Amino acid sequence: MSLLEVTDLTVGYVTAAGERVVLVDSVSLRLEPGEVLCLVGESGSGKSVTMLAVLGLLTDPLTVFSGSVRFRGKELIGADDETLRKLRGAELGMIFQDPMTSLNPVRRVGTQIGRALAVHQQSDRRTRERKVVELLDAVGIPQPAERARAYPHQWSGGMRQRAVIAMAMANDPAILIADEPTTALDVTVQAQLMAVLAEARERSNAAMVLITHDLGLVAQYADRVAIMYAGRVVEQGTVWQIFDSATHPYTLGLRRSLIGEQSATERAYAIPGAPPPPTKRPAGCGFAPRCEFANKASECETHVPALVTLADGRAIACPPAQVAS
Repeated sequence: MSLLEVTDLTVGYVTAAGERVVLVDSVSLRLEPGEVLCLVGESGSGKSVTMLAVLGLLTDPLTVFSGSVRFRGKELIGADDETLRKLRGAELGMIFQDPMTSLNPVRRVGTQIGRALAVHQQSDRRTRERKVVELLDAVGIPQPAERARAYPHQWSGGMRQRAVIAMAMANDPAILIADEPTTALDVTVQAQLMAVLAEARERSNAAMVLITHDLGLVAQYADRVAIMYAGRVVEQGTVWQIFDSATHPYTLGLRRSLIGEQSATERAYAIPGAPPPPTKRPAGCGFAPRCEFANKASECETHVPALVTLADGRAIACPPAQVAS
């Protein structure tokens, strides 16, 4: 039994006219203890919505239409609020993309981290204060005791993200979900934060879901990778399979867009076109309008390809790529 199993998860909303709009379409994922799974794809591919559904944090009008989410064998879809509150922060830690929306601007940083401890642990105030200082020190905050008394606006962006990491790791969760944790930070701070995150995760042997569009981070930290496009998983495999022998046209396009894949005289590659909005997705393969290999008269235009697991364990949602593999 996997630590986390997501099976055929479909998420969306119903318009005022009664039309069902699907944002996440039949997504299946699994996460093993201690493993790092990267969700990769362009903005709007459904990465964050998938994980919000796992945590039970979807906001109106979003809802789970169908599917299953099991944590240690226990079904989370349909679970009551109390059950989910006990899991969030204790067993399931979340690092959101923007730390300023995760931290209360009118409460001291240390107080907020201490609150994360108080909700899930029975300890006195002094014990929590010591733990807060230890957590801030562990994520590389200088003068942690003094900094804990400051407010979020008195911290830099990189420091605020470190505080969010400390809060997420406060109760040694079994799974850490990091949603674009280095967005809007400079390259040096990104590297420092990822090193802090990796060290914190390894100390508690936590599994991690890393949501990103940065293939450099994927190559460095992932064990397995799931490529998402237009709400669906189109390719899934180990990090070596994705980088060394990827076959889905979208994955190949992402790899070609990496700086360094071109010669010195070539322009950086960009996949033509743009992802379709959820309300205008094509009837067949979502990537077909942008795919250089799609045959207009073939099933690419008319049938949604199933995610098929191959003999080597890799999964691909593209019949021609399946044959080529």
